[in-house]
Amino acid sequence: MNTALKIITLLSTITLAACTSTEDKINDLLERHMNAFVFVEGGSFMMGNPGLGWALGADSYPAHKVTLDSFSIQKYEVTQGDMDLFMEVTGYVSAYNSYDKDRERYPGRFVAKLPAVAAWSDAKTFCLWLGEIGNIKIDLPTEAQWEYAARSRGQMYRFATDTGEATPSINMASRSTKLYIDPSALPLPPGSFPANPLGLYDMSGNAIEWVQDNYQPDYYQHSPEHKEWANT
Repeated sequence: MNTALKIITLLSTITLAACTSTEDKINDLLERHMNAFVFVEGGSFMMGNPGLGWALGADSYPAHKVTLDSFSIQKYEVTQGDMDLFMEVTGYVSAYNSYDKDRERYPGRFVAKLPAVAAWSDAKTFCLWLGEIGNIKIDLPTEAQWEYAARSRGQMYRFATDTGEATPSINMASRSTKLYIDPSALPLPPGSFPANPLGLYDMSGNAIEWVQDNYQPDYYQHSPEHKEWANT
């Protein structure tokens, strides 16, 4: 075998290995996410602030009856590592204007094991991509689905923790007002605290989570009982 042929063979082997590695990563991501779905039996609940002294904003009033079909929702927040892989293989560019700047300024916030930094469009597109490669319909949960699941099928839990109460650093992440340059201000890896009774993690605290709906400050005043959204 001449030198040129050796080089070509070597390059071909490296290219094949790189392709296989990426494919394996995608398959691993897909398997983990499919296994992380938790079935939520549908039902009716009072959505919003029930007036029990819960410190919520004016847009959480009035409490109103909502009836949902059964659906499934993931038990973990999406990690930065999975978001990075999605962006790498699809060429997707974050809709968050300061994404690259913040990544350079706060590298500790973009560690692979932490919850993903994502704009609404980023989260939406990730869900649709996951559904595409898994050949199943996947989307962001609606606000009603999210609250119903967070409150373990609509029970009167003030916090979406294992006990329904909040004990920072024990059953939910502590709130921080510091910049990400301070390690204590960073969220923790998903699943660092006990799940709620339904088996979902970090539904209270840790990172802000996106839902499907467009925000309307007065929506609860005329929200319909039966939602028309497709199951997730």
